[in-house]
Amino acid sequence: MSELISARVEETHISDFSVSIEVSGHRLSGDEPESQGGLNLAPSPYDYLTAALGECTAMTVRWYARQKNWPLQDVRVELTHERVAGHVSGKADIFRKSVTILGEQLSDEQRQRLHDIAAKCPVHKTLTGGAFIETLSEPADY
Repeated sequence: MSELISARVEETHISDFSVSIEVSGHRLSGDEPESQGGLNLAPSPYDYLTAALGECTAMTVRWYARQKNWPLQDVRVELTHERVAGHVSGKADIFRKSVTILGEQLSDEQRQRLHDIAAKCPVHKTLTGGAFIETLSEPADY
């Protein structure tokens, strides 16, 4: 099954790197932190990528618990992202996520299964499995 998601990103010129983002009917903004030459007006691309991993993890855990009708009360995901030099390829992106599963009536087995499921969200799989990116050149129409 294939699902096409379209996004449009355009510079706003409010800072050197600020952009407006339209994706799936939502409007977002992006910028770089001041240390990277932006004005920190909005999340950076890596902020969004880190948040996407956390969002997907929480939603996947919730979805699985709902499918099993398990008494999950709450799921929380805390993440960090770090680019580390010295890896074989020059730099490595290291994401660390801590998943908290709350549910007084969950068994130890259910709780462990939900932690296992947290590593199977689609964004996690994309980041660990690789993705293919095709860059097309479009002529300017302005």
